[in-house]
Amino acid sequence: MRERIIQGNPDEGLDPEEGKEREADSRQPRAHDPADDRLRPQRLSEVVGQRSVAERLSIALLAARKRGEPLPHILFDGPPGLGKTTFATVLHNELGVELNITSGAALDKKMDVMPYLTNAAEGSILFIDEIHRLPRAVEEFIYPVMEDFRVDVVLGEGMSARTINLPTKKFTIIGATTRSGMLSGPLRERFHMHEHLEFYDREDLATIITVNAQKLRTKISLEAAWELSGRCRGTPRIANARLRWVRDYALARADGDVTTSIARDALDMQEIDTEGLDKQDRRYLETLIRVFHGGPTGVEAIAATMNVAVDTLRDEVEPYLLRREFVVRTPRGRQACSLAYRHLGISEPEPEPTISLLDIQRKLFD
Repeated sequence: MRERIIQGNPDEGLDPEEGKEREADSRQPRAHDPADDRLRPQRLSEVVGQRSVAERLSIALLAARKRGEPLPHILFDGPPGLGKTTFATVLHNELGVELNITSGAALDKKMDVMPYLTNAAEGSILFIDEIHRLPRAVEEFIYPVMEDFRVDVVLGEGMSARTINLPTKKFTIIGATTRSGMLSGPLRERFHMHEHLEFYDREDLATIITVNAQKLRTKISLEAAWELSGRCRGTPRIANARLRWVRDYALARADGDVTTSIARDALDMQEIDTEGLDKQDRRYLETLIRVFHGGPTGVEAIAATMNVAVDTLRDEVEPYLLRREFVVRTPRGRQACSLAYRHLGISEPEPEPTISLLDIQRKLFD
């Protein structure tokens, strides 16, 4: 027999009068609208940033509508959180067609991808996230689909084996990858459009934060949106996550409106500084500067000193530090730049004087 589920009572232990006052002071919870959680743009006109990519996609959409054909196969590549999935859903909404979503890691064998190919409707979109993780056998299996819209199925084995060609409806495959270099050449060439997404500038991020705050029914000042945009690493996904945190902080500690001081206090509680660096980023820089005297040193030595996995530093910490020019990679290892010293408030050591080869040779005879 199942045990009863015991639910906690937040007012337990309070005096009856105190409990009544607490209930009277608390706000009435608002009815949750699932549409408020849909922060992704739904139309191409709502997309902020990536203007050149959006313009090329609008041309492809208009041409596909005039020809009455599906969109060409599209490959999006770029760092995580820049809108690859968003563009796929936007194109799906613009065309009003069916959208199927899967990932390369989920398509382990040929039969895993077969339902997506044979059941695809005319003009529909198949979105494959992390497409670089497709096994080679599955990758080669979809080549005929992308070129001729047919599936080649082999029945039997040995001398009695025969191939059956199953025609499919004409549809669009949209691939997304964070590592386009891992894609094989034949697969990359079968995408008619290849779009690379760049990091967003601060103005676009401030606009995204303002628009999404309205969707979350949160009042935010322009100064607070600008403050948030400077701490989001140029990534809308991070901007949305930090906007939600600031909204919760404002609701818990203030009247729910996000001002500049509220935004700063909320981000300071998360230990996110003005450059968007978190505690682990600053610890990386401090270890490189204080322990290894600014480098150059290997990432394995830094990881061992910090007691952090090497992959964590390479994949999560270093990309932003390299992009912001806090750190550089040299043949001898990682080395801190002048910006890192200034950001941490540490005086930069004087560069060692260069000694010419002629001076070294003279010293041999002194």
